[in-house]
Amino acid sequence: MSFVPGQPVTAVVQKVQIQKLRQGPNLILGFSIGGGMDQDPCQNPFSEDKCDKGIYVTRITPNGPADVAGLRMGDKIMQVNGWDMTMVTHDQARKTLTKKKEDVVRLLVTRKSLEDAVKKSKGHYHAEDDKDENSTMSPWKEQQQVLKNH
Repeated sequence: MSFVPGQPVTAVVQKVQIQKLRQGPNLILGFSIGGGMDQDPCQNPFSEDKCDKGIYVTRITPNGPADVAGLRMGDKIMQVNGWDMTMVTHDQARKTLTKKKEDVVRLLVTRKSLEDAVKKSKGHYHAEDDKDENSTMSPWKEQQQVLKNH
């Protein structure tokens, strides 16, 4: 998904709710992020056009809270607990995700397979566009909504 600063964005998103795991005084999410307005988008392996400065999931701890909740590597984080994550620095995103007072993190994420499933359901999809042959996404089975960022 491409993003042009100052232009409206329409994205197909999925809700992901992560229950943080308590380990002593720490609350564990079980994933790492990359990207941000202060980072070089050319280094982002998940950006299609290498211009996207969004926040992406770069690592998932197997069987950790994020994995159990359905978060995937390459997911682009659009919102965290209602806060817009489309134009934040890496540090701002990290601080929003790791607030100590929150045991639950509610994310809105987008991923290419969600966009492809919607295109397919609307008849605007071509088989040669499908790069993920193992995808089982269905727009009817995923919790989705359209997020419009003005």
